[in-house]
Amino acid sequence: MAYLDNSGDIILDAVLTDAGRKRLAEGDGSFKITKYAFGDDEIDYGNYNASNTSGSAYYDIEILQTPILEAFTNNTANMKSKLITLTNNNILYLPVIKLNQEQNFVKWNKVVGSGSFVVSVDGDTSKEFYAGDMGQFMAGDFPGAGPNDLLTQIRVDQGLNTTEISNAYQIDAELQENQYIVEIDNRLGSLTTADKQAMPAGGSQVQGNPAAYSFIDDDNIASYYLSTGDFVEQTPTAPFDDLGPQAVDNDLINRAIAGPRGTHCAFKIKASTNLRTSTYLFERLGSVFSFKANAADSKTDFYYIDTIIRITGATTGYKIDIPVRFVKKK
Repeated sequence: MAYLDNSGDIILDAVLTDAGRKRLAEGDGSFKITKYAFGDDEIDYGNYNASNTSGSAYYDIEILQTPILEAFTNNTANMKSKLITLTNNNILYLPVIKLNQEQNFVKWNKVVGSGSFVVSVDGDTSKEFYAGDMGQFMAGDFPGAGPNDLLTQIRVDQGLNTTEISNAYQIDAELQENQYIVEIDNRLGSLTTADKQAMPAGGSQVQGNPAAYSFIDDDNIASYYLSTGDFVEQTPTAPFDDLGPQAVDNDLINRAIAGPRGTHCAFKIKASTNLRTSTYLFERLGSVFSFKANAADSKTDFYYIDTIIRITGATTGYKIDIPVRFVKKK
């Protein structure tokens, strides 16, 4: 990696993404650049100096002369902060994407996962968790062999996280995310649909439908483009009563965003066949921990692999990393 000298002429240094290089390599003449992105990962806007003695033309000179990273193709490391263009110049707050942990079935598992969502990759592993004193519904635990049991899901909410604007209003359409890009290590797991309600009749047995990834890069990272429908839904505004906007019981799950709400994206995780049927990746990439589900029993050893799932809003480029732990009984 290197820096480009930006003290003189403006330099444009661009590279193709993994998907772009793949399409170019096909050599069938269909390759055409239709999308591009700008970023400002290197810029520290704290260098803006409004007291520069040379005058206003030099207030931003340090920013303009900041050395720029040479373009590189590792999609997991570049373009962390993408630039966006807005037509509305009166916007005071920009939206965020926030992990929703307002109810147990969307909270991560602090007991086994150390602050991660836990995917138990097979039935033997799940039995250790559900049959013990911890209870059947452990927050943040996916039966990754299905996942057709329990209601745990990962949900992120998008909107203006401020109390300065009432959550009884909808977010500006220009700021709303209607598509999310979810990246996950394809060697470890895949995505399925989440449950549409907190607790259906019967308590469980809600089968998730698999999602189709768009492509897998050279690092085995699968990218899923999730759009409005099975995975993405509009978050309702806070209900009104005679005293103004009030959050009532049926609005508990929607409280992650303090101000105007946009959409939310929710999904489950299914463990890969490799993790369900083999210990190879656990022994190569993971480690071992001990856990006692029942107070009277001795501890049981489990393999685990810690990883992250990255969720990016396609409109704003806002990113959030979600910690996930895949667990298998040793």
